[in-house]
Amino acid sequence: MYKSILVAIDGSQTSELALNEAIQFARAAGSHLRIVNVVDEVNLNWSEFPNTAELWNVLTASGRALLGKAASTAAAAGVEADTRLIELDRLGDRIPDALAREADAWPADLIVVGTHGRRGLSHLFLGSVAEGIVRVASKPVLLVRGK
Repeated sequence: MYKSILVAIDGSQTSELALNEAIQFARAAGSHLRIVNVVDEVNLNWSEFPNTAELWNVLTASGRALLGKAASTAAAAGVEADTRLIELDRLGDRIPDALAREADAWPADLIVVGTHGRRGLSHLFLGSVAEGIVRVASKPVLLVRGK
């Protein structure tokens, strides 16, 4: 069974569903959770922001707050969890790659991530972190579809 479960959250309703699913898995199997959030410095258009340092501080503080809330949710459900804020700062680095690296390094037995299930043009232009993880991860991936 899965003893180490990595779940990626981004503050969306879909990632909340993924967190809840991961908590249910972990509780049933007596697994440990690692809850991660990725802050992407590289792919922001920094020229649009007058104070980039302040923006970066807000983004990382927001990520840490999100992780704290998720850890509290896991603890309230009786699930042991730790958190990790992943900061992308290398040109060409992508969120799915960072999540796959984290899953390998920790090491996770399962990755849980939410998916919005976009199709057509919205999928073409927005892409999909979930799809990217499925393509690059060496671990099994559980996709939790949003409502």
